[in-house]
Parts: sequence; C-alpha cells; structure tokens
Amino acid sequence: MNALDGTEVRRQAGTSGDRARPGTGRPKVTSPVPRAVWESLLRSDPAAVVTQSLPWRDALFTDGRYRDVSRLYEFGSGRRIVVPLARRRFATAWTGTTASWPQEWGNGGPICEDGQVGADEAGAVLSDLARSALAVALRLPEGTAGPWLAAAGGYRVEDRGGHLLDLAGGFGEVWSHRFRGTARTAVRKAERSGVEVEVDRSGQAMQVFFELYEKSIRRWSAMQHEPVALTRWRTMRVTSPRMLAAVREHFGKNCEIWTARMKGEPAAAIVVVRAGAHAKYWRGAMDKELATPVRANEYLHSRAIEQACQDGYRWYEMGQSRPDSPLAA
Repeated sequence: MNALDGTEVRRQAGTSGDRARPGTGRPKVTSPVPRAVWESLLRSDPAAVVTQSLPWRDALFTDGRYRDVSRLYEFGSGRRIVVPLARRRFATAWTGTTASWPQEWGNGGPICEDGQVGADEAGAVLSDLARSALAVALRLPEGTAGPWLAAAGGYRVEDRGGHLLDLAGGFGEVWSHRFRGTARTAVRKAERSGVEVEVDRSGQAMQVFFELYEKSIRRWSAMQHEPVALTRWRTMRVTSPRMLAAVREHFGKNCEIWTARMKGEPAAAIVVVRAGAHAKYWRGAMDKELATPVRANEYLHSRAIEQACQDGYRWYEMGQSRPDSPLAA
C-alpha cells in the first residue's frame, strides 16, 4: 500500500497571488466545460481519478443543489486544462465557496491534457480562479499537487493523507507484495470462518447497505456520547440515500455494492465505483459485533481488489484519513 499526500488549496478574497505568471498570457476561458471536451481530457490524463469522471459530475448535479461552474482553459500553446467546479445553487461567486469538489464529494482538481502542466499554466489557472470568486477550494488527487503548489501563492495549503493501492502485476503480485502480513492473516481468518461475499451491480443491495449504515450510526453515536439524531444528521450530510442513488444511477454496473454475510446475516458492506484506470472504495458500513471477529471488512476489500485486478484496473483508491490515525493504519 502506497500512502501519498492528498492536498487542498484554498483562496479567500483579499489575499495576494492574483496575477498570471509573466509570459503565459491569459488563456481563453469557457464555462461550463462542454461534455465532449471534458471526456477528451479525461482520456488523455493518466492521473485522472473516479471523482473527476463524467458519471461523478452528473451524480453531483442530479438533485439541483449545486450548479456546474467548471472552467476550461485553452492556452496559446494548444494546451487545455479543465477545472471541475461546483457552487451552491442560490449562491453567487461572491457569496459562497466555489469548490472542486464540495467536501462530501471528494477530490476534484484540474484535469490536464496528457497529464502535463507547466508552472506558468498552473499559475495562470490559479490566478484566474482567484479573480473569479470570493473563495475557492481545490481538492487535488493524490500525487498531482506538485506544479499547483509551486504556483499557489495567495492560497492556503492543507495536506491530507490519501491511500492508493498499485494493482500492477495482477492480484498475485498485489497479494504477495503489497498486502501486509496482518491483512493476509485477516483474509484467511474470514475464509476459515465461513464468511460469504456477494457483489451487486443492480442497486438491489442498497437497502442492505443502509441497514448496516444505520447500525454504524448508532455505534458512532454511542462512541461520541451524543444523540443518535445528531449523529444521523451529520452522517447523512456526507452520505445520504439520495446521494448514493445518484451515484448508482450514473455509474450503472460500475457501481458495486459488496456485502459480507455470516450465517446469512449481513455483517459488512462497501461501495466501490470504477472509472478510467481507477476502482474507488467510496463508503463502508458494518455490524461491528458480526464483522470484527471474522475480519469481514478486510475480506471484502480483498475480493473487490481481486476483481479490479481481473478487470484490468490499475489503481484501487481507499480514500483519505488523518495521518497517523487508526484509520490510516
């Protein structure tokens, strides 16, 4: 498992850094980005991730809470860069945050033609964004921050831990050399315990997932010593049934719900979405009393990773965590 740093850059009005770098010239800007151009740049950028894909964009805008204010930059050199951007429906550029993406929707960040961007081009893009809105937040995918950080004068930078598993070489290679020994032991324990795993690509398992999610909410409520209603409200802001339904609708069979059962009872479930070269673990839930003793979560991930390898995916994303936290470990 390779742990890389995810990065967020934020810019508030009144900070410095509003000028493009000398010699770059201001690029032509189009907003929102035409769908065909977005798709073309996605195909050309080897670093593009699931949360930059068109199905993800479509899911985000499904319920009308956000507006698409994405921007296409076309430079005189012929280089093109797309920046996914969203803003609350009734907010203006000067009364709300323009984000790539809103926090509950994960990383957005620039999509670059051929995956390449120069320091001058990055500076021109960031300067334009600084001029275009009161507050801008860019959440950059793991491993892509370098040129953008070099040009981020006037932006506040926050480092966040992200986890990306390299699937090169197939599952045998991943199992032998990229799983920790403790993870392999956990998977073997689940197999000996008789844990059964099923994957659903039709959406029928969504109800099972939310039943487990409700159990997780009640457990989190007890751990945090707060009312269940408060925990549920905060959690559902991040993963609501409406949000999961939108993702499933737009990803279709590329949205998988993996469920582990113990003696027929649901013990744990994870949601995996796939696009381009990436399979992304997005959400998980469990009945801790059933799942933990038989290591159901580790088993689910191993099966999802094995399937991603068989289907030719290059990376398995496992999300973000605070550095040095139990979740990161």
